[in-house]
Amino acid sequence: MKKILLTGGGTAGHVTPNLALIPELSEQGYDIRYIGSSNGIEKELIEKAGIPYDGISSGKLRRYFSLKNFTDPFRILRGYFQAGKILKRAKPDVIFSKGGFVAVPVVFAAKKRRIPVIIHESDMTPGLANRLCIPSARKVCCNFPETLKYLPKDKAVLTGSPIRRELLNGSPLSGLRFTGLSSGKPVLLVIGGSLGSVRVNTAVRSILPELLKTWQVIHLCGKGNLDGSLKDLKGYVQYEYVSSQLKDLFAVSDLMISRAGANSICEILALRKPNILIPLSAAASRGDQILNAESFRKQGFSEVLEEEKLTDQSLLALIGKVHAHRQDYIKAMEAAKASDSIGTILALLNEAGGF
Repeated sequence: MKKILLTGGGTAGHVTPNLALIPELSEQGYDIRYIGSSNGIEKELIEKAGIPYDGISSGKLRRYFSLKNFTDPFRILRGYFQAGKILKRAKPDVIFSKGGFVAVPVVFAAKKRRIPVIIHESDMTPGLANRLCIPSARKVCCNFPETLKYLPKDKAVLTGSPIRRELLNGSPLSGLRFTGLSSGKPVLLVIGGSLGSVRVNTAVRSILPELLKTWQVIHLCGKGNLDGSLKDLKGYVQYEYVSSQLKDLFAVSDLMISRAGANSICEILALRKPNILIPLSAAASRGDQILNAESFRKQGFSEVLEEEKLTDQSLLALIGKVHAHRQDYIKAMEAAKASDSIGTILALLNEAGGF
């Protein structure tokens, strides 16, 4: 039997491409296991998919001062030895890493055991975790053509991002039934990311009195970010996180507001949804979402609202603009060249595993 081990975690963006690959890997006869952090979001998502899961110790390499900088290297070292034991027992033929710091000890342990590794980098520029892993990888898949210049030429492969095929088969009617909304008004879907976004959540909620005159709002606000005072507000529904019903929420939405994580925006592109991207600020990140959003803006897929310019009026005005010109954004997205991301990645995995 062909054996593959998947890894990646920290946010849903480091897990969803793996979830997109799992059905195809199963169809090709792969025995699949997953290594993630002991308590990360990936554990719940992968176990729901019915995939055997091994949790390891995970740390983080920070560019800023934190007391955890003194303890996390020991967590990473512990994770390395834990990963080594799992690899020795599981004997995978190939490893697919989606990144995040939990993947670093797994990739290092795979290198020691000469297990081929394929890495996927979603963002415009490689993150620190993937930069540490690239020397140990057989190939590095990427999402944007602009990323190729940051990668070794003999390893770089432009694949695009694997999209969960079930997202393309949502039902607007099921979305209305799940949310209790009506078909009488357009639907705005707000996604703050798997961890939520206080800034985006606050901005959307502050304009609800005006917004609900025209729109119905589905708000995915992240764990712990529900607002009990808005529970019975007509035309507004909020959820911490949605899994199996997400495809129906996508299907019923007429416009989306989202962070600019690479996987999220690629799903928006595949679904041809008019959208507004609010990337994480450079002060709160390494700036990758800003680059992602700018790429989509230049291609005519999205409008971008920087956090520093996010006000009630700027958000309302942009929602009105995108909805008024929604067909222009849809046409631009329809003209984008679609890539067979899953097929290309599977071919790389089969080659690396010797199949």
